[in-house]
Amino acid sequence: MSNRMKKKTWVISLASVLTLSAVLTACGGNKTDTGNKVTLTYWNGFTGPDRPAYEELVKQFNDKHPNIQVTMDISPWDALLAKLPTSLASGQGPDIASFDSALIPQYAKGNLILPVDDLYGKGIDQKVIAKSLVDAMKYNDKLYAVPTNTATLLMYYNKDIFKAAGIAAPPKTWAEWQDAILKTTKTNGTDKQYGLVLADHATIPMWPILIWGNGGDILSADHKKSMLNDSKTVEALKIWADLVANKGISPVNLTGGDADKIFASGKAAMEINGPWMAGGLGGVNFGVAPVPAGPAGNATLATAAAMVVGKNTKHKDEIYEFMKFWNSADAQAYLSSKTGFPPTRTDLSDNAQVKSNPLIPQFAAVANDSRFYLAGLEQFSKIDSDIFTPAIQAITNNKGTVEATMADASKKLDALLSGK
Repeated sequence: MSNRMKKKTWVISLASVLTLSAVLTACGGNKTDTGNKVTLTYWNGFTGPDRPAYEELVKQFNDKHPNIQVTMDISPWDALLAKLPTSLASGQGPDIASFDSALIPQYAKGNLILPVDDLYGKGIDQKVIAKSLVDAMKYNDKLYAVPTNTATLLMYYNKDIFKAAGIAAPPKTWAEWQDAILKTTKTNGTDKQYGLVLADHATIPMWPILIWGNGGDILSADHKKSMLNDSKTVEALKIWADLVANKGISPVNLTGGDADKIFASGKAAMEINGPWMAGGLGGVNFGVAPVPAGPAGNATLATAAAMVVGKNTKHKDEIYEFMKFWNSADAQAYLSSKTGFPPTRTDLSDNAQVKSNPLIPQFAAVANDSRFYLAGLEQFSKIDSDIFTPAIQAITNNKGTVEATMADASKKLDALLSGK
């Protein structure tokens, strides 16, 4: 996902938007030009530095498909998400839209987007897309989207701080990681330094990676039961909360932006982050490596933008042509080389364009170890903002034991899942 989506415009309340008056100005909608040419409207929020790459990819499609022309309406993500549900509900919405994959359940349940199961296997091959990414496109076991982009998280590390601490190579295991974190943490005096900056809100989630690395989870595989009180979840949180709250390896209550600034200023040895971070590090002598493996093995987080079909489109076949083009090998190699994001496909590791940026293959290499946080859940926002994040903040601020805090959070999560 791009940095614009990173700072948690994660979930807009769809229900509240849909109750608004349907008095709308016509701001798009699908239409057919005279003759055989079809014009498709595509709304997204790619307003940042990667915007030209998305515009160029659409131009490439248009040049190759004279009878199908795609016009893009690009606006900030918050503005897009404010107008999109009502526009789709009223029939004035776009043929195609992109947004955070976490929003798929709300739009699917609201009957605002169309399922696209029939596209997979007929132009988009699931076998060359990471399973976690395909699953993130689903709601109730039906596919409602194709990937617009995807990103994984790696461990960024400051090479100069490592050298000063006598650390020759990035850590590969939790034991090595925790040793490196403590060696690079300086809590005394005014010249403080942090071993690992860990954001806990307004960020791409980092704490779930630590839980997964120990074999724990937030939810059971069927999404019907809380795993917050599971012994492996609790064990992981005890280890890492102690490092934050009592060993001072990271400031508490950080947003993603706060953590980024600390690492970019050279005051932190490590941070977990995505490919968007690389362009903002200026003079920092940094490297990237996989998040060190916990007792349960390697784990990291993935995030993605989803591309969906508006429910009122009259041009599903033409949209499918565009979606197939977007996820083709050539298109993904181009987009990856220009944005720094790994491709949505896993079969491009030897592609010359992809390898032109040395960071891209490293982010792409961990795709099959990556997981999506709370993917496919309508209650995404409530679980994250009302239960999980407050629990993490409580234990890192020493406002309760991990056992008691997670037992309480687990009860709340089970109640939410059961509809109580």
